[in-house]
Amino acid sequence: MSLTVKVIEPSGILDGIRGNILRREVGDILESGADILLIDLKDVKFIDSSGLGALVSAMQMVRKANSKLFVCSVSDQVRMLFELTKMDRIFQTFIDQEDFERQILAIQ
Repeated sequence: MSLTVKVIEPSGILDGIRGNILRREVGDILESGADILLIDLKDVKFIDSSGLGALVSAMQMVRKANSKLFVCSVSDQVRMLFELTKMDRIFQTFIDQEDFERQILAIQ
């Protein structure tokens, strides 16, 4: 069985505007039938509360579609935000895309 994996790579500041774009992108990807969605945050320097809300919304959309969502390349600021808001318990994070492939795709 072959799984469809899609990667989203937002950049800059993940705020309300970029969060809405992210939600639309996630919706489009799920409509195309992706099994696994990886959000690579390597180019995201800062996430505000609206951006965090967009990530939570994306997770809910993915769960409703019976798919899986993972996050990788989290900066120190984003990691701290995830820990403070306990989102690190919700999002499974990886060092980078290679780490994700090694740990998740290898066992699928």
